Amino acid sequence: MDQLALDYHRVEKAIDFLENNVRRQPSLDEIAAAVDLSAFHFQRLFSRWVGISPKRFLQFLTKEYAKSLLDDTASLLDASWDAGLSGSGRLHDLFVHCEALTPGQYKRRGEGITISWGVHPSPFGKFLLAVTDRGICALRFVADEKRGDPNAWLQCRWPKANLVRDPLQTADPAGRIFPFGADHEPAPLHLFVQGTNFQIKVWEALCAIPLGKAVTYEDVARHIGLPTAARAVGNAVGKNPIPFIIPCHRVIRKMGEFGNYGEGPTRKKVMLGWEAARIHGAVALSAQIERKGLPR
Repeated sequence: MDQLALDYHRVEKAIDFLENNVRRQPSLDEIAAAVDLSAFHFQRLFSRWVGISPKRFLQFLTKEYAKSLLDDTASLLDASWDAGLSGSGRLHDLFVHCEALTPGQYKRRGEGITISWGVHPSPFGKFLLAVTDRGICALRFVADEKRGDPNAWLQCRWPKANLVRDPLQTADPAGRIFPFGADHEPAPLHLFVQGTNFQIKVWEALCAIPLGKAVTYEDVARHIGLPTAARAVGNAVGKNPIPFIIPCHRVIRKMGEFGNYGEGPTRKKVMLGWEAARIHGAVALSAQIERKGLPR
């Protein structure tokens, strides 16, 4: 197992341990022991993985923190849309371009399309990335390649496409997806997605949610002009073919609950905490520079 995957596995295991023992408020030593590390090495793991202490990171995973994210995002999507961060296929601060299949292409179910795919490391475990000559068409986190055949999973979604395992072909776009943080400017990415008009409208709205922020399903429904369609929005979010790039993990329940996630509920929390750590770390660094008068 590569170092990124090992780090993520231990972080995920630590969070699961904490959630099962939250009432006891376990010590750092106990948490470290649960992932088979000393307290010293567990601290080093966090420093390497996210750059902050475990205690500080876990503050980003609480219901109270989730509620605070929602407090200042009532008009977040409207502001993002008005600023031109999405719409007309220009998403994610203009760095992600989204193209949908035509109705005819959708009906052909991938016929005539060659899809190259590979499995690559990320801060959230290994992930499968699939690309066509028109852009990224699928992303999925892979817990264990031996248990589930990635090729079979992809074939279900593009049944008539020509699938080729070619990690050299997917290595470049994979390297432009991660790391993705406040200190790392995103590289241009092109997405090639298949979905209904409603689903694509929801996915475009998700791409207007900035890094380190979160909105509710109701917010998304209101933003796309269908304020009573929160349940349908939830279904569309669940059908997202390219998680993380289309950031469905940034949609949470209105009471501050993190909610479900197709890539695993723990991974959703880790993603939100990882992004929060980068946002707060960048703010702290900026304040330090201002105080010391250091050059940027």
